[in-house]
Amino acid sequence: MQASLLEPTAREWKEALEEIPHDMYHEPAYVELDARLAGGTPAAFHYAEDGRRLLLPLILRDVPGSRLRDALSPYGYPAPIASGDTAFWARACAALLETLRAGGIVTAFVRMHPLLAAPLDTLARFGVLVRHGETVAMDLTLSLDEMWRQTRSDHRNHINRARRAGTRVVFDDWDRLGEWVGVYHDNMRRVGASPYYFFTREHLAALHDAVGDRMHLAVALEGDEVVGGNTFFEHDGIATGYVSSTRRAPKRYADELLYDEVRRWCKERGDTVFHLGGGKGGSDDSLFSYKAGFSPRRHPFHTWRVVADPDAYRRLLAERRPGADPDDRSATFPPYR
Repeated sequence: MQASLLEPTAREWKEALEEIPHDMYHEPAYVELDARLAGGTPAAFHYAEDGRRLLLPLILRDVPGSRLRDALSPYGYPAPIASGDTAFWARACAALLETLRAGGIVTAFVRMHPLLAAPLDTLARFGVLVRHGETVAMDLTLSLDEMWRQTRSDHRNHINRARRAGTRVVFDDWDRLGEWVGVYHDNMRRVGASPYYFFTREHLAALHDAVGDRMHLAVALEGDEVVGGNTFFEHDGIATGYVSSTRRAPKRYADELLYDEVRRWCKERGDTVFHLGGGKGGSDDSLFSYKAGFSPRRHPFHTWRVVADPDAYRRLLAERRPGADPDDRSATFPPYR
């Protein structure tokens, strides 16, 4: 049995990904770049036993005003992945708590992957699972006609209008990245997004350089003007949206056209599913309703909240959130932040 926290360059991280089905969020290059945005240190918990492995990507952060740290998932769905049965998962989870505690890490906030199976009952024994809602995925194994029939009538109408207006979508013209980032930042300012979500051109270009042709850019053009775009990943048949945004204007439907063109493009390349994600924070909101108009396929989304050092956790709560219930992990976690 071996349990440890790995750096992105560790051989064991690479070997685990060669053996276990995973998504882009588990790749060390992705975790490393996201850690820069989050102001933390990229790592992965790794557990190995008799040829089986579990891997969990993490970003480690200092707890201000203390010598302690906590951990959170990178942006997206970087859930624990493993090659063993539920008994193996249980031993790996026990080792996770012990390893985090030994490293002065009080808690871990983990986003589960809606498409990758995990034994939720087992995870719940070692932390609290919170179900936030559902995500939407398009089944790319269906025919184009069937995908079109599954698309809500208002989306179909808007896609047709966009095409009649001459809006077109081009793929992987990375010279257009800066123009689209300007559109994206305009929308982030409009919705009052936190600074983290203002992904820069430099970050997106670095991510593309790191993962190569597993990351793509689709931009919508009206004439020669970039009016919208999607960045998305392809990994082992899973296409996943990363960041998307379009310029707001009456009777402009570039956003819906982008979703339609991306799913067609990914289907042609042999991908089997296009994961759109869910609403804000996984909630059943207007964003979820919008995405739900493209497909009836749903997947539950959970977060896993782990307390590795209960004594330190209670001390931090008593100091920074006096009166907070230490047994309630259903709201903002960890609550001492």
